[in-house]
Amino acid sequence: ILVDDASDDGTWDRIRELARAPGRSGLRLGRNAGQHNAVLAGVRRARHAVTVTIDDDLQHPPEQIPVLLERLARGDVDVVNGVPAHVAHGPWRRLSSRIARRVLAGAMGRRAAAGITSFRAFRTALRDGFDVEVGPSVSIEALLSWSTSRFADVEVEHHERTAGSSGYTLRRLLRFAVDTLTAYTTFPLRVATGLGLTTAFVGLVLLAFVVGRYLIDGTPVVGFPFLASTITLFSGVQLLTLGVFGEYLARMHFRLMRKPTYVVAEVVGAGEI
Repeated sequence: ILVDDASDDGTWDRIRELARAPGRSGLRLGRNAGQHNAVLAGVRRARHAVTVTIDDDLQHPPEQIPVLLERLARGDVDVVNGVPAHVAHGPWRRLSSRIARRVLAGAMGRRAAAGITSFRAFRTALRDGFDVEVGPSVSIEALLSWSTSRFADVEVEHHERTAGSSGYTLRRLLRFAVDTLTAYTTFPLRVATGLGLTTAFVGLVLLAFVVGRYLIDGTPVVGFPFLASTITLFSGVQLLTLGVFGEYLARMHFRLMRKPTYVVAEVVGAGEI
């Protein structure tokens, strides 16, 4: 199943040619929905017991798919992620990817973050756990964690990109991390609560210091730097908390307006199911 995420480089024409062969089909999305949303569109049309997802950049070679299937066939896990022994990315991309994996691991409740990758094999029946409208912000790994906790990692090859460039910049990866945190966890709210309690404690300590000094030696605490620093501290925490609340309100807003996860514009091949 080949998914064209509303590209403008002739990809759909090539997919139409490939879909003429038996056992192949193609989906063209009406507008760019994002990598995970596009993958979900393909996953929901899979018809066999095991589904394998792989990016079109071929940095994960298809020849490594049997490695995933062999591990899955043991029967003790439901999802197998292909983890590169050496990642063929630049230093900034490796750093941002590591941050995104840590965030995803927190969202999924997994201890190991290294195994989160777009090259994976899983039992297709797991999609029954997220056979609902999931909104515009999607993480395939987080959705799979709704259905199972049996994940495993295997080491696979990872090649240099031979054409084009990745659409995942540092900014987009960080945005993806924030979207995942606010869409699948309440961790930011807990952080906001912790910051509120911490600043309240700091405020009480400052109040005790000001009142105590006045009672002990009769002199008030003076100085603009002291006042400015306390105002900045409390204002910063308040704005951060408002920002966290705003992210969650935005998620609810998009859900209420029923913004689709993706829109399939055209289907070819495999009987045009």
